[in-house]
Amino acid sequence: MNWMEFLHHYKLVSIIIAAIIARVIVFIINKTVHNFFIKTNFIEERKEQTIESMIRSLTKYTATISFIFFAISQYVSNFGRILAGAGVVGVIVGFGAQSIIKDILSGVFLIYEKQLHKGDFITINNTFNGTVVDIGLRFLKIREWSGKVLTISNGEVKQIHNFNIEQMRVIERVVVSYRENPERVFDVLEMAVDKINEQHEDCLKLDPTNCPVEPFKVYGMTTINSGYRGIEYTITGLVDDAYYWDAATEARRIIAQTLYDYEIKLAEDTMLLKQVDNVFLKEGK
Repeated sequence: MNWMEFLHHYKLVSIIIAAIIARVIVFIINKTVHNFFIKTNFIEERKEQTIESMIRSLTKYTATISFIFFAISQYVSNFGRILAGAGVVGVIVGFGAQSIIKDILSGVFLIYEKQLHKGDFITINNTFNGTVVDIGLRFLKIREWSGKVLTISNGEVKQIHNFNIEQMRVIERVVVSYRENPERVFDVLEMAVDKINEQHEDCLKLDPTNCPVEPFKVYGMTTINSGYRGIEYTITGLVDDAYYWDAATEARRIIAQTLYDYEIKLAEDTMLLKQVDNVFLKEGK
């Protein structure tokens, strides 16, 4: 009895060997891809991680499906003819895997259309916020700020807000009391943006000549009667997406400290009391 007859006779052994071979092939492919991206740098690191994650998912699913078909063929005679006659699509639909197809196609489009990359900070469906840690053919995994990892089917992703698409603009709005002189407020805010640009120059988005594309500036008076409480001023600055959260936090800190140092009063909810015939009436907010 040669080894082919031995494997045909002991079908369980052949299935175990097939499983080992499939596992080894997946390991070799993933290791080769990983080493390739380590030794090359012709594309951005986040894109490399995204492609690697997708290839890893693709090889895993391909190997698993192939192994399942092989195992079934060991016990079902003429399985190849049955599969060819029914058609691959018919078999998939027969297994009730429409949702799987939807998830896989959605995952492919997420990568092909460059909607996100591994490491991006995103908001999904206006509900979930976190950093992308893995992109698979069926599932997307994001780590929330609390540290929890959220797994969501690609087919359930309807809307994505990506905070890491080339550039991000920090927009801070300040509502100042009506009693403050607008000209003085402008002067104080100009001092604040000068401090931000000086202390956090490394966060700014740079053009090919290494000059800031849009440093922090006082955009202007954006609302003259914000919520019936005061005048709104807006400060903006274009920053590198990798430093967006740090830049926004530091910008708020410097703006608040500068307003405090120069005694610029922010708007507050007010309540006026009028006495009419010994009865107090409330007015305002």
